[in-house]
Amino acid sequence: MSAPDAPAHDGPEVWGGIECTVVRIGDDVRDQIAETGHRDRVGDLDAVAALGIRTLRHPVLWEHVSPDRPDRADFRWHDVRMGRLADLGIAPVVGLVHHGSGPRWTGLLDPAFPEMLAVHAARTAERYPWVDMFTPINEPLTTARFGGLYGHWQPHGRDEATMLRCLHTQCRATLLAMRAIRRITPGARLVQTDDLGRIFSTPLLAYQAARENERRWLGFDLLCGRIDRDHPWFRDVLAAGIGADDLALFREGEARPDILGINHYLTSDRHLDEDEGRYPPHTHGGNGRHRYADTEAVRMPWPAGETGFAPRLREAWARYRLPMAITEAHHGCTRDEQVRWLAEAWSDARAVRAEGIDLRAVTVWSLFGAVDWNTLLTRRSGFYEPGPFDARSDPPRPTALAAATAALARDGRFDHPVLDRPGWWHRPGRQYAGGPVTADRRPSAPAPRSILLAGGGGSLGRAFARICAARGLDVVVTTRAELDVADQAAVAAAIDGLRPWAIVNAAGYALPPDAPEEPGRCVRENVDGALVLARAAADAGLPLVAFSSDLVFDGMLGRPYVEDDATGPRCAWGASKAEAERRVSAAHADALIVRAGAFFGPWEPTAFATTARRAVEDRGRFEAEEDVEMSPAYVPDLVHAALDLLIDGASGVWHLANDGACTRHDLARTVVTAAGFDPGRIVPLSRGEPRSTVLASRRGVMLPALEDAFARYLRDTAA
Repeated sequence: MSAPDAPAHDGPEVWGGIECTVVRIGDDVRDQIAETGHRDRVGDLDAVAALGIRTLRHPVLWEHVSPDRPDRADFRWHDVRMGRLADLGIAPVVGLVHHGSGPRWTGLLDPAFPEMLAVHAARTAERYPWVDMFTPINEPLTTARFGGLYGHWQPHGRDEATMLRCLHTQCRATLLAMRAIRRITPGARLVQTDDLGRIFSTPLLAYQAARENERRWLGFDLLCGRIDRDHPWFRDVLAAGIGADDLALFREGEARPDILGINHYLTSDRHLDEDEGRYPPHTHGGNGRHRYADTEAVRMPWPAGETGFAPRLREAWARYRLPMAITEAHHGCTRDEQVRWLAEAWSDARAVRAEGIDLRAVTVWSLFGAVDWNTLLTRRSGFYEPGPFDARSDPPRPTALAAATAALARDGRFDHPVLDRPGWWHRPGRQYAGGPVTADRRPSAPAPRSILLAGGGGSLGRAFARICAARGLDVVVTTRAELDVADQAAVAAAIDGLRPWAIVNAAGYALPPDAPEEPGRCVRENVDGALVLARAAADAGLPLVAFSSDLVFDGMLGRPYVEDDATGPRCAWGASKAEAERRVSAAHADALIVRAGAFFGPWEPTAFATTARRAVEDRGRFEAEEDVEMSPAYVPDLVHAALDLLIDGASGVWHLANDGACTRHDLARTVVTAAGFDPGRIVPLSRGEPRSTVLASRRGVMLPALEDAFARYLRDTAA
C-alpha cells in the first residue's frame, strides 16, 4: 500500500485505533472487539475513513487466527477487514497480540511463545504483503506488570521475577516476529507501544519512585539493546533467570523500534505518599518496607509541565532519539473532558514538534470505545466508555470526538465551547480530601462561553447547575422569577445579553396531578414557554435541550415505548408535554428533546424516594402505586447523558431512562429496605388499571442499569 496522504496542515498526522484487547483472567477470556460490537460491523471502517484517518492501529490477533491449535489459521474475518482498509486507502498498523498471553495453548511463561508468535507473524505478512507497519505485541511492559506483578491477568504472577520473565518473553517474541516479517516484507517497520508514566513521591519514598522510574524504560531498553551490566536493573534481570546470552540477542539493535509509540493516560503518572489517610482506601498499598498510597499524580499540585504528554515525550526523545507517535490518547470520562484530553494531546504534540522532536502522529483511541477498563477488565459490569463513536447506538453514533478528530485531520485545529475551561486534572478540587487546593494549572479563555439554563429553580435545573459546575461547564442559571420563558421579549433580551452557546430548558409546570385544576398555567409553562425558547434558539442558531416525559404515552402498548411510537397521553399534564414536543420540533428542527420517566436523585429532600423513606421513619408506613410500571431516571445519570448529547450535537427525540423497570411501590420498597426498614411498611396502592410507560430506545442506551442507579442513589444519599 502506498503511504497515506500527508496532512494539509503542519501538525502531526491523526491516526486512529480500535481497542482490541484479548486477555485471559483465570478461565475467562475478555475480547474487546466482541464486547464493543466491532467484530460484527465491517461498516465501522467506512466510518473511520470518513473522519479523514489514513493510518489505523488494527488487529490481526493471534488469539483470533489460531485459537485452538498452532497448526490451524483462519484469516477469513481479517481478510474482509484488511481488504476493506486497502479499498479505503487506510494504512494499518497491524497488531498481533494486544495485552494478551496468546491463545489458550500457550502463555507468557512458555519458552516456545516467541517462536510460535513468529510463525503467526510470518503467516500474517504472507497474507497481507502490502502491510509495512506492525506492532507484534502492544505494551509489553504494561502487560508484564498487570499479568506478572499485579496478578490481574494471566499468568497471575505477583513478583518482579515473573514480571521480568513475561517482559523478556514478549520482547524476544517481538524481535523474532519482526525478523520473520522482514524476510517477507524487508521494509517493514516496528511501531512499538508502551506506557511511560513517571512516578513522583514524597521524600521518604524517593527510593521507590527512583526504582519504578528506571523500571518504566525496561521494555524499550531491552528492545534497543541497552540492558547491559551497567543498567540499574541488570542484576534483577539475571536473578529472574534471564541469561546474558538472552540479552545479547538484542545488542545488534534488530528489535529497535522504527517508531516509539507512547500510550499515555491520566492515570499514567503516579504519586506515592506514606500518609495513606489523605487518600481513598483503593489507593493504599506498600512495598514491604513502607506502606503508602499510590495515586494519580495529576491530583497533586505539581508545577505545570511535570505531568502529561509533553514531559514524557521529551524524556523518551532524550533517551532514544527515535521517531515517536502518541499511539493512544483516550480518557474515559464525560464528553467535555474527553474532548479536553484530546485537545491537550494535540497541543502537546505540536509543542514538542516545534522543539525539533520527531513526533509523527497522535492516535485517537479508542474509536469505538471500550468496556470495563475502569476495572482493568477484571469485572464484567458492562461499563462502556465511548470514543469518537458510541457503539451503544446502531450504527455507532458519532460523538463530539468524531468532529474533533475530523477537524484535526483536516485542518489541524478544533474548537468547541467546552475547551474554554481546562480539564478536571487542571482545576481546583481535583485533589483528594486533605490535599492542598491550587488554582487552574492552565489558562482558560478570557470570557468562557456559557449555557443558558432556564428553570434553574426546579429540581432538574438545580441538578443541571450542580453537574455543570462539576464538569467545568459555565452556565447562567435563571429561575422563573428571573426569566419568564413564555415572554418572547424577555427571552430575546436574555439571549442577546448573555450570548450563550446553548440553551437548556428545565422549566415547566412541575405538578402533574394539579394540571387539571390549573390548565392555563400548565399550558403556558409547558407549551408556550417551550415554544418561545425553541423559536428564539432557532433564530439565534443555538442548540436547544428540552425535556418531556413518559406520560406522553397512555401505557397501554404492551411493550416498552421507543422514540418513534405515537404519543397518546391520558392526562392533562402529559397532553401538554406532547403538544410541547410537536411545537418545539416544528420551531427548531435540530432541538434535542429528552423524554424521561419519574426522576429520583440524591439532592432533593422532596423527591419521591426520599419522601417514602422519611414517611416510614416518621409514621411507619407509606402508600405507593403498584399498577403503573415505569422507567425511573436517576437525575445525575439523566443530566450527564443530556449534556453529553448536547456537546455531541445530537438532535431529535431521545429516551433517557435507566435500563430496567419498576413501579413506585417497587422503588419505595427498595429504598426502605436498603435503609434497614421492613419493606412491608410500603403499602400497595391500586388504581385498578395496570399500565406500563416503560421507555426503551432505538437510538442508543445511554444510562446505566436501574439496579446500579439504585445502589448509587442509596450510597449518595447516605454520604
